[in-house]
Amino acid sequence: MTANDLVKLSAVELRRRIGAKQISPVELLDACIAQIEAVNPAVNAICATDFDRARDQAKRDEQAVMDGEELGLLHGLPCGVKDLDATGGLRTTLGSPLHKDDVPTEDSFMVSQVRGAGANLFCKTNTPEFGAGSNTRNPVWGATGNPFDATKTAGGSSGGSAAALACDMMPIATGSDTGGSLRNPAAWCGVVGYRATPGVVPNDKPAFGWSPLSVVGAMGRTVEDMCLLLSSQVGAASADPLSRGLFPEDVLNLAQVDLGSLRVAFSADQGFAPVEDSYRPVFERKIAAIRGFFRSCDEATPEPGGLDRAFDVIRGLGYAQRYKAQYEADKMKLGPNVRANYELAASMSLADVAWAHGEHTAHYRRYAKFLEEFDLFITLITPMSPFPWETLAPMEMNGQKFDKYYTWMGTAYGVTMSAHPAIALPCGVDQNGMPFGFQMVGRYGMDEELLAAAHALEQAMAANPETARAVPDFAKLREPVPALKSIVTDPPSD
Repeated sequence: MTANDLVKLSAVELRRRIGAKQISPVELLDACIAQIEAVNPAVNAICATDFDRARDQAKRDEQAVMDGEELGLLHGLPCGVKDLDATGGLRTTLGSPLHKDDVPTEDSFMVSQVRGAGANLFCKTNTPEFGAGSNTRNPVWGATGNPFDATKTAGGSSGGSAAALACDMMPIATGSDTGGSLRNPAAWCGVVGYRATPGVVPNDKPAFGWSPLSVVGAMGRTVEDMCLLLSSQVGAASADPLSRGLFPEDVLNLAQVDLGSLRVAFSADQGFAPVEDSYRPVFERKIAAIRGFFRSCDEATPEPGGLDRAFDVIRGLGYAQRYKAQYEADKMKLGPNVRANYELAASMSLADVAWAHGEHTAHYRRYAKFLEEFDLFITLITPMSPFPWETLAPMEMNGQKFDKYYTWMGTAYGVTMSAHPAIALPCGVDQNGMPFGFQMVGRYGMDEELLAAAHALEQAMAANPETARAVPDFAKLREPVPALKSIVTDPPSD
């Protein structure tokens, strides 16, 4: 088997073959590194690396297999880690010049879980500065191009992970999500991203541990691959007050689902979000292609209430807490998105916060009530085809101007505010030949139920070219795209 053949295998199959002594962790790592060296110059998805250290780890992993040791769930699998999560001994920049040379001494809790399950954490994946934005670009590493057209964005903020997976640089990768950061790049790169019920994947990063807004999680090229990584991340942790006791077997052994028994609702815009006029027909075409799988598939949506403003306020609390000192000391060391977030937060009152928390709770209850009538809710993640990476964010749509850089992502943060789990599923291509994906939302705390349904739907969609996962043209990914690094102004010192 060639290295090119090896990197195309699923994470589940790779792990099986490692355990069966059919492939070596060293062989697999070398194949992934070769793929990065061949393809990454075209998309700039990978940032910090330590291949020498990773090769040493792969040799130890190989020896453990040969010695018949007990192997972890991810033993020997190369894994990319989003550059927002601390990786002990591997540079973690957060995409910010303030941290461009930081090398943590310890892993974040999520990373420690993944490493403890046997994954070989051989590289970091690119992200916007501090994860602020749905376009992966920063002054430390540059921009990440879309594997289907490097002049377009890969999305964000987990854009590096999504692009790397689409390019077969690794079988699994981590991500995180506040307003769509796992789901948006998954949709635009043709991979799977999962925003679990808050607490399913413990998160020790947020200062406001009681907030359900920000989650960490898993990405993969298929639902099964993503679940394999997710199985190492789930569980309870004292550092996260929302963490809950989901077990690895809960996401590894998915139940068989009869799609024909499910009642499904769908909506392009959830009753409030902007959607580009040319994109609505794409969503409608995809719904038409899959609606026959279900018992029923009806256009319906929970009432949105005042969630736009509530999201501004709830999201703003984190920015006010985290960036106040730096903003007051020297705000120009923060990028434009982070400055805009802080300034919006600083303009809010205690009365705003009280109202927003009430509306946040009401929005959750509307979703919970809605999903008593329906088993699943399918809606857009992104409201448009990928835009040029040079554009920081779309500031108007269909003639409507936006006053915030993230307003265009209402389709994603509308689901975030519900606190319900959501999975991004690839579904063919859009009107421009770019990857298309939708999100499927399940009942709060019923992650196993949602994942099982997603796996069944993924298998059903694979038989139809209209809905099967799209794969990039690798022949076009052999030419470097230097422009992606043209915005680098503060590279790492060495």
